[in-house]
Amino acid sequence: MRIILLAGTALFAAACAQAQPTPSAEARAESVLKAAPVADGHNDWPYALRGAYGVDGAKAADLEQPVTGVSSSAFSTGRKTVGHTSIPWIREGRLGIQLWSVYVPASLPAEEAVRQTFEQIDIARGFAERRPDMFANVRTAAEAEKAVKAGRLAGFVAIEGANQINDDIELLRKAHAAGVRALTLSHSKNTRLFDSATDTPLHNGIAKDAPAFIAEMNRLGVLVDLSHVSAAVMHQVLDITKAPVIFSHSSARAVTDVPRNVPDDVLKRIAGNGGIVMVTFVPGFVNQARVDHGARRTAVLKEAGPDSAEAMKAWDAANPPPVTTLAMVADHIDHVAKVAGHDHVGIGGDFDGVPDLPQGLENVSTYPALFAELARRGWSDADLKKLASGNFLRVLRANEAVSARLNRSKG
Repeated sequence: MRIILLAGTALFAAACAQAQPTPSAEARAESVLKAAPVADGHNDWPYALRGAYGVDGAKAADLEQPVTGVSSSAFSTGRKTVGHTSIPWIREGRLGIQLWSVYVPASLPAEEAVRQTFEQIDIARGFAERRPDMFANVRTAAEAEKAVKAGRLAGFVAIEGANQINDDIELLRKAHAAGVRALTLSHSKNTRLFDSATDTPLHNGIAKDAPAFIAEMNRLGVLVDLSHVSAAVMHQVLDITKAPVIFSHSSARAVTDVPRNVPDDVLKRIAGNGGIVMVTFVPGFVNQARVDHGARRTAVLKEAGPDSAEAMKAWDAANPPPVTTLAMVADHIDHVAKVAGHDHVGIGGDFDGVPDLPQGLENVSTYPALFAELARRGWSDADLKKLASGNFLRVLRANEAVSARLNRSKG
């Protein structure tokens, strides 16, 4: 009789277990992001605020609202626009850690670029000074985790181009002292030390003084960001850096063939370096049809000559840009995870740095939808947590450990 009762109990328990509904992809995404809020590698909110309201206005703007108005930024469409970032959207999107880009245009003269860069640092760090209930200025992984646990967005400061500090080690140290913890080596143009992905090569990679600059970044614990650089720079920096690198906002070149994306031969090296590729949402980097459309438009513009305004107006009306979707971004994340590994992929949206975004990823409130899509594709909760912020925090800690070791050996 005891055996029968035990067997019946086991069968009843099994039946109850089978009756439990499987969590939806949306519920899984919410659970994952509650445990591991998103770490995003690139957001241009500081520059969007400056472009819309000026330096003083940016420091006083209502952070509960997205940027509105006709922006004077490099990505201005000339139309009234609504930005991508606000406090309510940050909360809704489960954003926990952000690298705030302190971008200034690559075309600025050296002294002006430096001056504006430090103004941008003040704007980015001002978020926490004005709203300490919502934002925290952080410099380490431990500080970031503490801020997130307290319900605040942990903000790191990131410079988008070595030209913004004149490729100068002393200015690098000054920026580090001001809170900078990541530096993109170039932007749209070559710098004195590094070739850009979107300029005619000047150094065929890096200049002879570049290794000393990278070594100082490693010693300081400033993340080496390889977004925007040429493939030659990617490989040459991976050869010399002592710390893991990041790609703060780049996607996979095998999926969308543009120079700004990461080729597979580089992706295959990321695991050995311990770094991370933070996949961006920029339509021109995630949708090959959008790239091809842009190439056709450029050819028409070149052919139109003096009458380009009217000709382009007619062409644009007849040839709207192809739609870019959330699923296309997920394709890039899948590819990076497949080639580099699930330990080496993250998120780098580029919100407030581009004029349009994929359907379903229109602002920072939409991260959960992307994680739900990946859950439907078979991603485990453990891998989703790594994507969200686990991988970025690991890279950050590794950089801090390298910095500590280098400083001990120097002493």
